[in-house]
Amino acid sequence: MTVTKIESVTKTKFKIFLDDKFAFVLYKGELARYGIKKDAILEQDTYEEIINVVILKRAKLRAMHLLEMQDRTWAQLKEKLQQSLYPEEIIDKAMDYVKSFGYVDDSRYAVNFIRSRQDFKSRREIIGLLKQKGISKEILDLAIEECYEEKEEKSAIKKLILKKRVDPTTATAEELQKLYGYLARKGFKYEDIRQVIQDCRENA
Repeated sequence: MTVTKIESVTKTKFKIFLDDKFAFVLYKGELARYGIKKDAILEQDTYEEIINVVILKRAKLRAMHLLEMQDRTWAQLKEKLQQSLYPEEIIDKAMDYVKSFGYVDDSRYAVNFIRSRQDFKSRREIIGLLKQKGISKEILDLAIEECYEEKEEKSAIKKLILKKRVDPTTATAEELQKLYGYLARKGFKYEDIRQVIQDCRENA
């Protein structure tokens, strides 16, 4: 393999191209250690050492660090590693590594996400947010089934009404209309909103 291009990322970090294709990122000291320079020939055993020792170790540590900072979905973690310019095969190995320790688990993530938000967000809103984070439909359906009962949607509606400081028993028609609109935009079903407001009035 021939080093066809060395492109600066920062003052100390460089993108290395082999045979006109991007291969990996190395630091300045590593360029000297492995004799990486324009038009240099990179032997197969040296290439494998760089990939399987230097780059893979770095990707594993990066993945661990990202998960220590905050819990992430599989898709979020992969995107972060891609942004760090790791080769795809290295990303896959690094992610399998952290997964083997249970550090990345979309099912756990989805359940925790739902339980931390279901008191003040609608089911539809939460589903939309989890889809954006790359949670699959299969995992999402199981998490929703585990976390939700019908009464929890209505409980969330009640808490949001309290937060808005609107008393359904004394509110004007205009205030109620605004409240319906606010809750509907949050993703709650009209029938659930109507039932909660009716219950508030009947129990006043």
